[in-house]
Amino acid sequence: MTFTAWLVVILVIQGIHFLGTWKLYQKAGRKPWEAIVPIYNGIVLMQIINRPKWWVILLFIPVINLIMFPVVWVETSRSFGKNSTIDTVLSIFSLGFYAYYLNYAADVTYIEDRSLTPKTEVGEWTSSILFAIVAATLVHTYVMQPYTIPTSSLEKSLLVGDFLFVSKFHYGAKTPTSLIAAPMVHDTLPFVKKKSYVYNDDPNDKNSFLNKFQLPYFRLPGFQDIKRNEIVVFNWPADTVRQFFTQDRKFAKPIDKKSNYVKRCVGIAGDSLEIRDGHIFINGERSILPERAKPQFYYTVDTDGKNMSDNMIYNTYHVRPGEARTTYKEYVLPLAYEKQLYNKFGKDYLQNRKYLLNLDEKNASKLKKNKQIKSVSRNIQPKGEAEGVFPSMQMNWNKDNMGPIYIPEEGKTVSLDIQSLPFYKKIITEYEHNTLAVEGNSIFINGQKVTSYTFKQNYYWMMGDNRHNSEDSRYWGYVPFDHVVGKPVFVWFSWDTYGKGLDKIRWERLFTTVHGEGPLKSYFYYFLGLLVLYIGYGQYKKRKS
Repeated sequence: MTFTAWLVVILVIQGIHFLGTWKLYQKAGRKPWEAIVPIYNGIVLMQIINRPKWWVILLFIPVINLIMFPVVWVETSRSFGKNSTIDTVLSIFSLGFYAYYLNYAADVTYIEDRSLTPKTEVGEWTSSILFAIVAATLVHTYVMQPYTIPTSSLEKSLLVGDFLFVSKFHYGAKTPTSLIAAPMVHDTLPFVKKKSYVYNDDPNDKNSFLNKFQLPYFRLPGFQDIKRNEIVVFNWPADTVRQFFTQDRKFAKPIDKKSNYVKRCVGIAGDSLEIRDGHIFINGERSILPERAKPQFYYTVDTDGKNMSDNMIYNTYHVRPGEARTTYKEYVLPLAYEKQLYNKFGKDYLQNRKYLLNLDEKNASKLKKNKQIKSVSRNIQPKGEAEGVFPSMQMNWNKDNMGPIYIPEEGKTVSLDIQSLPFYKKIITEYEHNTLAVEGNSIFINGQKVTSYTFKQNYYWMMGDNRHNSEDSRYWGYVPFDHVVGKPVFVWFSWDTYGKGLDKIRWERLFTTVHGEGPLKSYFYYFLGLLVLYIGYGQYKKRKS
């Protein structure tokens, strides 16, 4: 929706408010005209209902206002003596239009010094829960969001089962674009498994009435730019699934409700990126990753088969059971089929036993030194062998060898022709909302023939450290800045589904930082110490008083 359209909507809402409350303002000792002045009428209304003036701010914050409007409707009714349950129900389910009845038909009297204390225990609990939700939603949306690592794309750096706090303020918090949505949930409501927002998800309906009420993109100022090789949480640009891990038909989704992904930003706006034999080169130089980053690749490990055991492979080289496979000739099968292979091939199978292991360089080097290992070779797809990677099969690129690729920067201009168009087509149409047409070798943007294009925002190249097991920018391209959610800063809990009992908790990862140099350090016991001191001080103050 355009700025003009939103201005019209705001003026209409102000008119509805004025027509339904001007007599109530007058009965409360105010002037009728005070009910029509935007923002000022909200300040006056807070004085009438005897609530803090800063509540007006909450009425303008998306999602928060969905909670606050019913509260204000009920508080207005009670300020004029309407305290019964039916009054409360009518205020809420009439969407505030119960005020029209009070304004024109009911004989009501303003209660200036009414008690703000709930008269029942249920009312007190309801009030507390509502404002707890408001406070939590504010923190969740604009300060810090909890996040769980669902996949192994950043294995060794971030593990499946890590619970993170993601900072919204480092890069600047985005205001929600979905005007009507449930607080503190993402794209799916828990338990009922229904979408949590109002939006027409039919990708073929470009002019849906519902979708016109999406708020324009806006981001609060941040205090740092995205740095190269930082881990970033973002809305997956290519998301067309109803909910994460669900394979179903294509759905159109607003930006803020696209699935959350977490990857490493290996290339920033303005960079030229190339991948050579699995290694990343930025502006012609090989990228130096942080110490804690441990890129992984699949390796074929050929053993003598005599004294090797699967447990030794897993435990010594830190390969999780879900990441290892045994092979014989053309077979690539899970370890559960081992007995069948032995019965079929006998000792020949053991003598030619191979593993396909997902390893970092350190553990691959350890394997090479083992005398029972015949060979360890990194599985790299040769240069020139085409795979379905960005931007198209015609480039003869693959996940291990691709580029160079220019990562677009805001304000920069690139030449545009039939050869370069596949790199920027999605940016022009989907991310920067232009119309695009191609006639022969001519390109038209918004009806004008062009030979260049100037970018409206920054873009980034996101990849997983688990290079052969990560769906990332190599497959769907750039991440626009308006899709960036925040920066992971803290692992507060970590759960290992392969562990048993208390070993399911990765104690060494509790209260660790995501970024930083040097070995991973847990601050869990520092936290426990501070917690004990805080509780002890509270008890001391209580006894003293």
